[in-house]
Amino acid sequence: MSASLALRTLSAPPPTLDAASLRADFPIFARNPGLVFLDTAASAQKPRVVIDGVAEFYRTDYANVHRGVYALSERSTRRFDAARGNGRRLPECRRSQRGRLRPRRHGSDQPRRADLGRRRPAAGRRGAISSLEHHANIVPWQMLRDRLGITLAVAPLGADDCFDLAALAASLTPRTRLVSVTQVANVTGEVLPVAEIARLAHAAGAKILVDGCQGAPRMPVDVRALDCDFYVLSGHKCYGPTGIGALYATRSIFDAMPPWQGGGDMIETVTYEETTYQPPPARFEAGTPDIAGAVGLDIAPRFMAELDRDAIHAHEAALTAYARAALGAIAGVRLIGGGARPVGVVSFQVNGVHPHDLATILDQRGVAIRAGHHCAQPLMDRLGLPATARASFGVYSDEADVDALVAAVRAAQSLFGFDGA
Repeated sequence: MSASLALRTLSAPPPTLDAASLRADFPIFARNPGLVFLDTAASAQKPRVVIDGVAEFYRTDYANVHRGVYALSERSTRRFDAARGNGRRLPECRRSQRGRLRPRRHGSDQPRRADLGRRRPAAGRRGAISSLEHHANIVPWQMLRDRLGITLAVAPLGADDCFDLAALAASLTPRTRLVSVTQVANVTGEVLPVAEIARLAHAAGAKILVDGCQGAPRMPVDVRALDCDFYVLSGHKCYGPTGIGALYATRSIFDAMPPWQGGGDMIETVTYEETTYQPPPARFEAGTPDIAGAVGLDIAPRFMAELDRDAIHAHEAALTAYARAALGAIAGVRLIGGGARPVGVVSFQVNGVHPHDLATILDQRGVAIRAGHHCAQPLMDRLGLPATARASFGVYSDEADVDALVAAVRAAQSLFGFDGA
């Protein structure tokens, strides 16, 4: 190999996505011509392979799992159990560790209950979070506070309204049992230094839970590199079905965790005097699970893997930078936070236009964004904002979508008589 050829090989650009072509894989766009969908952070659109896969499962293989001795139930059980095993692809887990799938929406308070003492007094124990968290990483803490007497430390933002690692470190004490942080902030798109946070948490004797609901759809995730004890994600944000997600934890943690719900399929034996429970993950899944949801969540990561997770990350990071530059160039537009390398999400305000009014006007031009507090009211209070407009991207988003957004924002300004001040 010549030196010049070697140089070109080493300098090859990152893999890319053709978002315009990819839209053909998402039936929603064919049924809604002209749709500019910029609300993927709330829920991603579904590719045909997921839609068809779930429908085909219902047509050919559906039956309740883990109970029937007939062939159809056994087939359904194999599909469901295989889906749980394949859940290691979102995120990447070692084979000696366990990921599990269960019906859930955004967050999960089960790891908090396990580590803060469901069976023992928890008064004086502490949790720690950042100021960028979704309500799903706030409300369960308050429920635990009221039930168990734990306290919660909230690390303040830095002067630039971004995550402050030193502030989080200062919030940790010997009583801290669990640090729980988002990987990618759902309001600003800021990417937190999770591996460094894990190092600080473990040095303080605490475990760390990572909310990967915005991270998992947008970047490769290796729980070994992150060194996290728990990782949670939502299936519907990863191009899979709603109502199901994944919780990862190391085997030793799962083995030590008690059940959090009671019912069928999570038991070994039941008498009127006592019950013995299945080993993980079955002990955490009472009753009939979301079987078809698991099948869909098995298909979705394969779809993402075929696109290349590095390509997805490069695409969304570049598109986010393009959107921030384009919106930031509009007089009267204020960008909210974001940090050094935000990904997938841009929050902004338009002077003189309430975010809800803006979203309504944009919708009339075929541009779908989200407006509100984005399930992060404490962050909004910290920023002194009642709401923001938020554009968020997926694998089907491209610069043309951003250009349509910018044109719609300018049209809204004109409608409200904005004079450039």
